[in-house]
Amino acid sequence: MDVSAKVDYAIRALLGIASHAPDLTTVEMLVEEQRLPRKFVESILGDLRRAGFVRSQRGVHGGFTLARPADQITLGSVFRAVDGPLAEVRGLRPNETEYTGAAEHLPDVWVAVRASLRRVLDEVTVAQVLSGRLPAHVRRMIQSADAWAPR
Repeated sequence: MDVSAKVDYAIRALLGIASHAPDLTTVEMLVEEQRLPRKFVESILGDLRRAGFVRSQRGVHGGFTLARPADQITLGSVFRAVDGPLAEVRGLRPNETEYTGAAEHLPDVWVAVRASLRRVLDEVTVAQVLSGRLPAHVRRMIQSADAWAPR
């Protein structure tokens, strides 16, 4: 799985905004604190606003705030808002793939991959990442002996 820069930056921006809540967070604060490229942040904040994750306030004392509580924003919903479906195979959703012969059961694997992504991304919220209190099944996954091994 490839997590795009856009998804990474969007989640980091939401974490930054959530960490300052209920105060407003400026683009400058996000750029400085998260070391993100300004133009990219401005674009992503527009996407997050259109998706209903953040609200903006104009003016000298303007900035961004969450449009809903951080515990109601899952990482999966952010991923989908800025990058589309969690898992695709050649532009198709895993359940839309169809193969014959030796590969006929491959769609089952693609659906399982999507299900495993959902199990993490749709069950972890911005609030949980911010606090470090991840769901038990996610903590167990990261404590696995081979979880951190590069392959």
